[in-house]
Amino acid sequence: MTDTITAETEAVYTDRFGTVHPLPDAAAEAQVRAEDRAHVFHSWSAQALIDPLPIAAGEGSTFWDYQGNAYLDFSSQLVNLNLGHQHPDLVAAIQQQAGRLATIQPSMASDVRSELARRIAEVAPGDLDKVFFTNGGADANEYAVRMARAVTGRRKVLSMYRSYHGGTATAISLTGDPRRWANEPSDGSVAHFMGPYAYRSSFHSETPEQEAERALAHLEQLIVLEGANTIAAIIIETIVGTNGVLVPPPGYLQGVRALCDKYGIVYIADEVMVGFGRIGEWFAVNAFDVVPDLITFAKGVNSGYVPLGGVVISQRIASHFDTVSFQGGLTYSGHPLACAAGVATFEVFERDGILERVRDLGERVVEPRLREITAKHPSVGEIRGAGLFWAIELVRDPASHEPLVPFNAGGADAAPMAAVAAACKQAGLWPFIHFNRMHVAPPLVITEEELVRGLDIIDEALTIADGYVV
Repeated sequence: MTDTITAETEAVYTDRFGTVHPLPDAAAEAQVRAEDRAHVFHSWSAQALIDPLPIAAGEGSTFWDYQGNAYLDFSSQLVNLNLGHQHPDLVAAIQQQAGRLATIQPSMASDVRSELARRIAEVAPGDLDKVFFTNGGADANEYAVRMARAVTGRRKVLSMYRSYHGGTATAISLTGDPRRWANEPSDGSVAHFMGPYAYRSSFHSETPEQEAERALAHLEQLIVLEGANTIAAIIIETIVGTNGVLVPPPGYLQGVRALCDKYGIVYIADEVMVGFGRIGEWFAVNAFDVVPDLITFAKGVNSGYVPLGGVVISQRIASHFDTVSFQGGLTYSGHPLACAAGVATFEVFERDGILERVRDLGERVVEPRLREITAKHPSVGEIRGAGLFWAIELVRDPASHEPLVPFNAGGADAAPMAAVAAACKQAGLWPFIHFNRMHVAPPLVITEEELVRGLDIIDEALTIADGYVV
């Protein structure tokens, strides 16, 4: 954008210190919109059917459009903006690093890259103490699979239905939602299995314990039928993200670990979405007392200020490559600007007690309020989550659990959820909607007042969903 912000600009926003800032004028907005429509090709979209909203500014848990309309960001953009918009510490770290050493190739040693790797290793469970940096979550999963295949000498990988692991070749093959369909065939050495989902149990379970036991029996049966000696890895989102904030029942992840040990399979924990504080833990596996062989991460490691992801590697996996060359790499692996923001993220987390406040807000504010909302709205079938990561599952029929909109709904079929989302936006909240669910995933720095206000907006918007209940 070439237009400058001037004092004569009519639209403004007020920051958390009460300072009024001008926003670009209508002409600047029109230019952004026109150039976007003319030249930007958007992901996961039919290009002629979208009209992206131009965004002029952001701070903390709020962003503003060019008209000065404020939106409380209850999706943390794509559940990556853990420390919010324009966090001053992250911005300063990037600026300082850019002035000192903007970039260096990954085959050379970088102080900021090394420091971030050390800090990640220190909070990772067990003996996961080495880090391979990538540019994001999809390539983190690609490389984790590549490591597992190299170490085991096997090819096949098992992943869940109702999962998302990225848009690149193997990552989209691992994905267990409709985004995979149009990209098939891709990596043919992937098989999918049903994970635990007590509200819509595939195993006719009546308790969480039954769900864990039966889901594990199903997984072991699949391992045997696929041929255990052909399976390199099992990859699981520790808490399933976009596909429902599915929290594993007690004992399930420990059972997966046991199956991997039994059959010599590498256990990969995909923590791209839930790592770095989303549920009040550095890594979500810590909440389930399980140690995987590899952990993939991205998003919250530096809130996406500069693209960064990676794989945290156990000693067993890393030692395989002591004298065997690892065949993989990226030009921008461990980019200094990205790592500087990552180091600053650790400093902010520790100084401001981010993990503790996430647990507190989740337990004291979010969960009680969502339970009130559940009791109030017949359209709410179930709420589930932890920390600042929750799903509200909406239904047409509470008795049968019929979803408010069909699986993979689009067009007119998706109208009820679109109406709920529109009501949220009209009230100043930007929601995270996927199929029949609304997710609660605000920045971890959100104030309690903002959190309560956002939940109030959702409460009111759900009266629209109630109108569709049979």
